Amino acid sequence: MTLKDLYQRPGFLLRRTHQISAAVFENACASVGLTPAQYGVLTVLSSEPGLDQTRLARALAFDKVTVMRVCKGLEERGLIERRLSEHSRRQMAVVLTAAGKKLLQQARGPAEQAYQRLLSPLTLTQRHQLIEILETLTQGLADDARAPFVPLLPAPSDTQPAQPAPKARARRTNTGQGEAPRRR
Repeated sequence: MTLKDLYQRPGFLLRRTHQISAAVFENACASVGLTPAQYGVLTVLSSEPGLDQTRLARALAFDKVTVMRVCKGLEERGLIERRLSEHSRRQMAVVLTAAGKKLLQQARGPAEQAYQRLLSPLTLTQRHQLIEILETLTQGLADDARAPFVPLLPAPSDTQPAQPAPKARARRTNTGQGEAPRRR
């Protein structure tokens, strides 16, 4: 394999793109002091107040350790509160504080600027193609992921037909619990 071959591998390009994406986001959001992971947590909690940490992790495709670490940092800043869930004493519910809601509002503009900056080298057609390709890759290889992704779907409205919730993929975990899929 040549260096040219290495530099054209999808894994190399995806990792490099992720590095650039994180840098663009962190530069745009420096004034509010949020990382992409923190912004994701605040955004999900804004839509689903009182979500337990397990569902929060799955909604962002984080492992449990990552979501706990991100939540701890946000809690130390007074942006979220963790408390025992009303539904289960074994789970922690997470909610935004007033300060968290305010910071999320302040971050929306810079986050949108980061999104636009990241996609700025692409035409509108290329932007749509990129998103479609990335969705195809992530959905097609979801069984190989280390952390499950279970998106939170909005409640059905009168104008939209109800969509079935996607199945949780809990066959693999970073803790070694669960069953790994069999390779063929």
